[in-house]
Amino acid sequence: MTYPWKPAVATGMGSLPYVDRDEATRVVVGELPDFPHVPELPRRGAGSDMTGRGATFLKELHVDLQPSGWRLIEGESIDERRARSDLHADLEAMQFAAYGYTGPLKIQIVGPLTLAATLERARGERAIADHGARRDLAESLAEGVAEHVADVARRVPEASVVMQLDEPSLPAVLAGEIPTVSGYGRLRAVDESEAESLLRSVIEAAGSDVPVVVHCCARRVPTALLQRAGAVGVALDVDLLNRDDMKELTETVDAGLALWPGVVPSTPPNTPPAERELAQRVVGLCRRLDQDPREMAERMVITPVCGLAGADVGWARQAYTLARSTARAFADIVGDEQ
Repeated sequence: MTYPWKPAVATGMGSLPYVDRDEATRVVVGELPDFPHVPELPRRGAGSDMTGRGATFLKELHVDLQPSGWRLIEGESIDERRARSDLHADLEAMQFAAYGYTGPLKIQIVGPLTLAATLERARGERAIADHGARRDLAESLAEGVAEHVADVARRVPEASVVMQLDEPSLPAVLAGEIPTVSGYGRLRAVDESEAESLLRSVIEAAGSDVPVVVHCCARRVPTALLQRAGAVGVALDVDLLNRDDMKELTETVDAGLALWPGVVPSTPPNTPPAERELAQRVVGLCRRLDQDPREMAERMVITPVCGLAGADVGWARQAYTLARSTARAFADIVGDEQ
């Protein structure tokens, strides 16, 4: 497969600790010139968080923010309109900052399983607890994804849209570890075949020319399921990989799955790592996967381990700079080994 990004490039996961959308967009475009993304700014409040933003893509379904979180309701709410307005303003900021840009441009959308695990139904329990609610959410989200991809492509016409599907709750959904609203119990696990079908419906909605990478910053990322569902790659936290994860990841990478290793800390460490150190970790990961780093370069994108919403603005910019320099160091190491 030919990817729209260059070999050994860097990008961000999406969220940033800014409030001003223009400042955030300038940082993204300036620090990640080869693979920028539309920023997500949860510090602005309701509607800019992962669930609130994800709900703006739903068609014919509506949400409202309750003290317990986002809840499905009958009609459009003020919170929903505010979230949609913030999204449109963010896209306008990117449209202005990326004028004339040619290259990959990433958008982030919460996946159907995580969205269902965080949204509550009108009468209480989480949507993930109900088969019909899961199906309706995925269908509604898929329709909204298709519209969003088309909108971004229209705004930045020379860019190649790449979609990141955020599924941090997917392992917990499959393991039956999502807590009930009361917190005293756990919801029944969703069958893998159903999860695969729901993911596939949203991935396919992006269009055949839009590569979809699933991001999951949790343990036990089901990479084989993601690949079967149509994802071209997976973005994950390298520090969370265990022996079982490595076995499945080795098989899926060998079968062609692209890998976005999260190695840059998402919050400021006591001692920031050097780019050469992080690049060597990526090389080591390739070796553990029985892959030639030179051949993996075109399938790899260096990222922070997760979003940067919990960082300060200084580290957010530094993390992007470090991701970019790590990608360059990785390319240098691979070149030295030739």
